[in-house]
Amino acid sequence: MSQRELIVLGTASQVPTRHRNHNGYVLRWDGEGILFDPGEGTQRQMLHAGVAAHDLTRICVTHFHGDHCLGLAGVIQRINLDRVPHPVTAYYPASGQRFFERLRYATAYRETVRLREQPIAQGGALTTTQGFTLYARRLDHPVESFGYRLVEPDSRRMLPERLAELGIQGPDIGRLQREGELRGVLLEDVSEPRRGQRFAFVMDTRLCNAVFALAEDCDLLVIESTFLDEDEPLATEHGHLTVGQAARVAAFCGVRHLVLTHFSQRYPDPAVFAQQARAAGFTGELTIARDLDRIPVPKRV
Repeated sequence: MSQRELIVLGTASQVPTRHRNHNGYVLRWDGEGILFDPGEGTQRQMLHAGVAAHDLTRICVTHFHGDHCLGLAGVIQRINLDRVPHPVTAYYPASGQRFFERLRYATAYRETVRLREQPIAQGGALTTTQGFTLYARRLDHPVESFGYRLVEPDSRRMLPERLAELGIQGPDIGRLQREGELRGVLLEDVSEPRRGQRFAFVMDTRLCNAVFALAEDCDLLVIESTFLDEDEPLATEHGHLTVGQAARVAAFCGVRHLVLTHFSQRYPDPAVFAQQARAAGFTGELTIARDLDRIPVPKRV
């Protein structure tokens, strides 16, 4: 199993269909498991996908429409039932605090886990760990909605052949990495820059500047494409993107792998989404998401 992968739990918008569950996505990122937008049925989809409650470290809710949050009650209770041994942090729009509390305490259960609430009042950095910084940006939807962006810090990749040429080995390699210089050899002499990987999650929104900011230079972009291009007036009216808009954002922002999801029930043939995405000019790797897909974060260039 890839250490960094997206597990798709559901891909429907508004209502589930016979073939698509409500929204739900888990990003495995090294030791983290980040659950995005747990819609109704998420707990059962986790079972089918082999995702345990113990795998979850964070929950990110973009907004409080039902298809993006009704599964929250079951997931929170399952985390407590399974006595997850670590704290779990929940991020969500502060304006929806009452909805979060209703979902968290929808029924009686015994709380055994520390669930840390981190409501978002405005965009910016939410947390920084050793492996990444998690950001949020406000989107444009009839109710307050935030997109999420995960950025790994840039680092350097050691070059074994250069290390061997200069006789640096064993513990001296770690010392050189920590101190930046060893016996006249600079870290830059035996390494090269390694760009940190980037992931973004963009759900219900009209086209706006925040969509581009979230998608910029992403290795993996998960983005809604609720409507086909011919229904752009409907998309604008209801606060959504078309497939062409999403694909043009990805092309403009240099996205390496584009994952389209959150499809309206009105479209029975998912192949049309791929056709319109390509027609809009996106030439990178493209996935029209299906329930229970596992999508690895692209390998570094």
